[in-house]
Amino acid sequence: MIEAIHGIIGSINNVIWGWPLIVLLIGTHIFLTFKLKFIQRYTFKALKLAFKKDKGAPGDVSQFGALSTALAATLGTGNIVGVAMAIYLGGPGAIFWLWIAGFFGIATKYGEGLLAIKYRVQTSDGTMLGGPMYALERGLKMKWLGILFAAFCALAAFGAGNMVQVNAISVMMEHQFNVNVHITGLILFAITFAVVVGGIKSIAKVSAKVVPTYAVIFIIMNLVVIGMNYAYIPDAFSLIIKNAFTPRAAGGGFVASTMLIAMRFGVARGIFSNESGLGSAPIAAAAATTRNPVRQALVSMSAVFLDTIVMCLLTGLMLITTILKNPSAYDGLEGGQFVAFAYNQIPIIGPIILTVGLFLFAWTTVLGWCYYAERSLEYIFGKKCILPFRIIFSAVAYVGAVVPLALVWEAADMFNAFMAIPNLIALILLSGVIVKETQKYLWSDNLDAVSMDELTVIDK
Repeated sequence: MIEAIHGIIGSINNVIWGWPLIVLLIGTHIFLTFKLKFIQRYTFKALKLAFKKDKGAPGDVSQFGALSTALAATLGTGNIVGVAMAIYLGGPGAIFWLWIAGFFGIATKYGEGLLAIKYRVQTSDGTMLGGPMYALERGLKMKWLGILFAAFCALAAFGAGNMVQVNAISVMMEHQFNVNVHITGLILFAITFAVVVGGIKSIAKVSAKVVPTYAVIFIIMNLVVIGMNYAYIPDAFSLIIKNAFTPRAAGGGFVASTMLIAMRFGVARGIFSNESGLGSAPIAAAAATTRNPVRQALVSMSAVFLDTIVMCLLTGLMLITTILKNPSAYDGLEGGQFVAFAYNQIPIIGPIILTVGLFLFAWTTVLGWCYYAERSLEYIFGKKCILPFRIIFSAVAYVGAVVPLALVWEAADMFNAFMAIPNLIALILLSGVIVKETQKYLWSDNLDAVSMDELTVIDK
């Protein structure tokens, strides 16, 4: 029975996560990029805003707290092991297409952040709620589609946002430190519940401390390895560009690759890395204290720059220079083994930093997705579901640590795709609203203005 279900879900994923959805996602990225007159040119303005407090503005957490929560859900094993798998399956040219997907994805993330603030609501106790479900309901009068999005988001959170992450942690802890998976599972249950029981403020507080700190450490470590392989940097860039467009064998220890294969795995990895278009990050963005929708939209888009343009590109360059330096040693390695080999070039500290970093990144991903699922379920069932959900979600962290996850991976991928479709519908149909708000606040040099839109108060 399980094998039959696995086969059905696998067949669905082969269709929806093939070229049709990738083309739809990238098409939306490009459509919004041109409609917003290359909003990417405001990236450094966005980064400055991310570290400012918008005092007196409505919201539950700071702009940086909302950004950290969104980054917590995206910065994870995908930025490290995922990049390695993209290179392994698609060749070095996959890094070029990953970067391109990230560049154009900035516009989509901007649009998601803007709609999250534009259509957010406030509960009677002052809590901010928002995300694609509210944009679909309030902007397009399609509450039924909002409910579907929320349901798929909650289901994806239990899989890709929880069980997959904690399983990676438990396997790593058993391999590196010989820690029993049941012990790891109990620890993860305890520390997860201790944080998520406090809601968005607790999650944002932890994320704001852990994510930036370890992101900086990983950037430094990647730069150290790249520096150790400095003689191969020109060849690495040359190989990335040539393999991105040339249908030929990659050479130098790499598997054969074609332009289409490089594009497919690079684009897919970019989408999974920064989640632009999936609709999850706007749920965190809606909680931000911000005076108008455009300010938070700019902060939201900076996440893609940090996640994909910086982190994934440095990881890819580190891995490719390592392979060029040690082509024979690379044979037979994939995914985590590939990354471990690269970090082992830094004696003693390299493997420790990698292990602790993967633990923290994967765990904060669980925290970020807990918030997404909590808000999604609250949209469907109301506040009464929050505490039971937090207990169950934390308990699932234990389950994920001790069970095989092949079926969970497939199911999570499917629900991610089902999330993306209604979110992309909202982005495309409300693109006129996105442009209008951008004109009002950004292009008119009115970014400090306070939005006059009245918050809708609901009773949940």
